[in-house]
Amino acid sequence: MSSCRVLLSELKPWTLGKSKWTRGLLEGISWSGKTFLSTSSCPKVCVVGGGPAGFYTAQHLIKGRQDVEVDIYERLPVPFGLVRFGVAPDHPEVKNVINTFTQTAKHSRCSFFGNVNVGKDVTVDELQQAYHAVVLSYGAEGNRRMGVPGEDLPGVYSAKDFVGWYNGLPSCRELSPDLSCETAVILGQGNVALDVARILLSPLDILKKTDITQPALEALAESRVRKVLIVGRRGPMQVACTIKELREMGNLPGTRPEMVAADFEGVPEALKDLPRPRKRLTELLLKTALEAPGEKELERRGKATKVWGFRFYRSPTEILADPDHNRTAGIRLAVNRLEGSGERAQAVLTGEVEDVPCGLVISSIGYQSLPIDSTVPFDSRSAVVPNSVGRVHQAPGLYCSGWLKTGPTGVIATTLNNSFDTARSLLEDIDSGKLDVSVAKAGSQIVSSLLEERGVKAVTFSDWEKIDSLERRRGEACGKPREKLLTVEEMLKVART
Repeated sequence: MSSCRVLLSELKPWTLGKSKWTRGLLEGISWSGKTFLSTSSCPKVCVVGGGPAGFYTAQHLIKGRQDVEVDIYERLPVPFGLVRFGVAPDHPEVKNVINTFTQTAKHSRCSFFGNVNVGKDVTVDELQQAYHAVVLSYGAEGNRRMGVPGEDLPGVYSAKDFVGWYNGLPSCRELSPDLSCETAVILGQGNVALDVARILLSPLDILKKTDITQPALEALAESRVRKVLIVGRRGPMQVACTIKELREMGNLPGTRPEMVAADFEGVPEALKDLPRPRKRLTELLLKTALEAPGEKELERRGKATKVWGFRFYRSPTEILADPDHNRTAGIRLAVNRLEGSGERAQAVLTGEVEDVPCGLVISSIGYQSLPIDSTVPFDSRSAVVPNSVGRVHQAPGLYCSGWLKTGPTGVIATTLNNSFDTARSLLEDIDSGKLDVSVAKAGSQIVSSLLEERGVKAVTFSDWEKIDSLERRRGEACGKPREKLLTVEEMLKVART
C-alpha cells in the first residue's frame, strides 16, 4: 500500500496540528459526508478485472511511472481469471504466469480487491470520480450462441461453460454434463476446442495429476465418450488451433486420429504458397491425417480405444433430439465449399446436409464480452468497447484492454501486448496532460467506504493467499498441484478466517 492514502476521521488531532508543513501537504476530498485525504496527487488508476489483461495492464503502468498507484477490482474472491479458470489442467506451464501476476499484486503501488462486482456493488461512474483513470479489463464472460434450432436441448453445452466446469469456475459448478454417449461433436477448431477434446479423451492417470476438479475427474472416470469429432466451417488451411495443441492431440495416449481424405484435396499442392507458421501447421495436419504411420506409431494406434478427428467444410444447422425430445441425439451439418483462398476464404453453403449421430455437442465458436454499465459505450454487434489503442471513444479517462478491447482472440502473449499498448496510451495521456492528474483523488478509500455502506467486504491479496495455501494443501493430500474451492461461499469463509 502506498503512503498516499489516509482517512481524515482516522487521524489523531495532534497529527493534523503537528506542523504547517503537514497541514499544507494534506489535501481534503469530500464524499458522502466524509473527508478523505491524499498526501500527494499520485496518479490513481483503477483496473476492472483480475485476469491476464488486468494484471498485465497494472504491471506496465507500475513499471512505466514511479508514482502511479493501481487498484485491481475483481468480481470473484480469487484472482487470475482465465489463467485459473480457462487454461487446461494439463498445461501447468502456461499457469506459471501467475508468479508474475503475484509480484505485481504484491507491489507497494498495487492493491487487489476481490469479491467486488463492478456495475452492481459500485458503478463505473463512481470509480471514475474516485480515480484519475479507469481501465476496463473484465474479459468475455458471455457465450456466442449458434442460433440453430435445438441448441437449448440437454446435452448441448458451450465450451466456456464446459471448461469452467472442469476448471472449477463457481458459476459452472452444477453443470453436470451427461457423458453417457459414445460420440461427442465439438463445433469450432481453435485451441479451446482441442483442449475440450483432449480432456474428454485423456487417460485418467494423466488428469488425476492435474488441478482438474474432483467432480469433473469423477464424471470423466464414468464417461462413455469414445469418439470426438472437431467440426469447422472452413478447410484444413484455415484451422484455428496452434501447432502445439495439434501435436498434443496427435500424441494423446490411447487415441488414434480418423480423418476424411477428401477434405484434404488440393492441400498438398497449396503448401508452397503458405506463410511459414501456417505451412508447418498444415504439414503436421496432413501427416496426421494422410501419411501411413511408422511401425511404432502403427502399434500405438492399434492399441487405441478412443478416436478423434477433424471434420472440415461443415456448419451446424440443427441439433437433433431423440424421439421423446428429451435430449440430444445428433447434429445436422450443412456441407460448405470455400470461395477465395487463405485466411480470407469464406464458407458458402452447397445445399447439401448430413446428419451425425451424437449425444454431446459442445459449441466452441467463441466467447463474448458483455456490457458492464449503461454509462460505458458498447458495440453490441462486435461485443467490444469501441476504442482507439485502448482509449474508449467519447469517454475521457476511460480505457480498455484484453478481449473487451479486441474481441476474444489470441493466446496469453497476445493479451500481454494488447494490455501493454493500453497502458502505454494511458501513460502518454498523463505525460501530455490529456489526462489531468493534478487534482488529488482518494481512490480505494472512497470505494472501500462505499462498499462498506453497501455491505460488501472485499477480499485482499493476502486473503487470497489463505485460499491458495488451503487449495495447495488439499491438492498435496491427493497428489495434485491443488484442489480448488468450488463455491464463492467456501472461498469467502477461508479468506475471512
